[in-house]
Amino acid sequence: MWPSPGRGAARDAAGVKIFERDRWARRAAALGLVVLSPLFAESLSGYDSTTGDPLALLGGLLLLGPLYGCVALLIREAARRLGVGWPGVVAMATAAGIVQAGVVDQSMFAMSYREVPYWDEMLRPTLIEPLGFAPYMATSFVVGHVVWSFCAPIVLVEALAGERGREPWLRWPGLLVAGLLYLAAAALILGDHLKHASDMASGRQVASAAGVALVLLVGGVVFGRRTGTRRDFAVPGPWIVGAAALGCAVGFNLMPSTWAGFAGCVALLVLAAAGVGLCSRSVRWGRRHMVALAGGAGLAMAVSAFFVTPLGDVGPVRQYTHNTVALLGVAALTAWAARRSDVGPVRYRADA
Repeated sequence: MWPSPGRGAARDAAGVKIFERDRWARRAAALGLVVLSPLFAESLSGYDSTTGDPLALLGGLLLLGPLYGCVALLIREAARRLGVGWPGVVAMATAAGIVQAGVVDQSMFAMSYREVPYWDEMLRPTLIEPLGFAPYMATSFVVGHVVWSFCAPIVLVEALAGERGREPWLRWPGLLVAGLLYLAAAALILGDHLKHASDMASGRQVASAAGVALVLLVGGVVFGRRTGTRRDFAVPGPWIVGAAALGCAVGFNLMPSTWAGFAGCVALLVLAAAGVGLCSRSVRWGRRHMVALAGGAGLAMAVSAFFVTPLGDVGPVRQYTHNTVALLGVAALTAWAARRSDVGPVRYRADA
């Protein structure tokens, strides 16, 4: 029997409501990533003079949201549309990290930066003068962007988005706005650096960083869509994965800025990449493992902040209050994301 016109109209109205609600949910997820990315990138570490100042932290989101969050969003949206897996996402995030540190704020090549008193202490032990950069600092900056600015926030917000975490969140106008906001923020940072910095990266250094980033970006898109055969074998539980991520990330953050520390950082990165790469080949590796991985990294940065001396006049009460709130916030967010996540395998569908 055909439905009556009244029932059909009611069903259509319900469908419109569901569509509108779903559209706003996707926008909320996109906005959540734009906000969480700079919080993980800058606020968790507790190094800046804004530490413990809620108004300054909120105000900083106006610049850092576009600078970090829009990049994380664009990486995530590109991966969803192109069917790029996590190796490709990491490659794209690495490219974005190199652009940020080598082209935009040029901290990778700076001999001094923002009057940071311990900059020389971090730079000199591994400085390669003919190249004008220190491998320890370059690794620290780029890996920091890959893990905390981009990948960990993407994992957590996708888990919080539930089923929508497997789908694109923005249409082309939204992507265009995100791209323009990033370019505006990057131009402000670069312009301020060129105006006030005592030393700047050379044209060769900027071109080299941009070239490496381009190769990584193209490689991530082209080769990141290849998927291997997943097999059925045991993997550690999410709690073990989270604890391992916490330990590796804390160890990475607390490595000394020496050649031995640089070697230790590389060893931890290789160990972590090999472990995650192996486990992700199992059909038993799921979203809760990814959430544990991202949450462990976030907790590690919050823990490491207790060993950091903030810039400016930040008293111990203000600093440790900030660090404690950040630590509890990451723990709560990770627990929420774990509850919202499913146990199925993590895949980027090519048709999404």
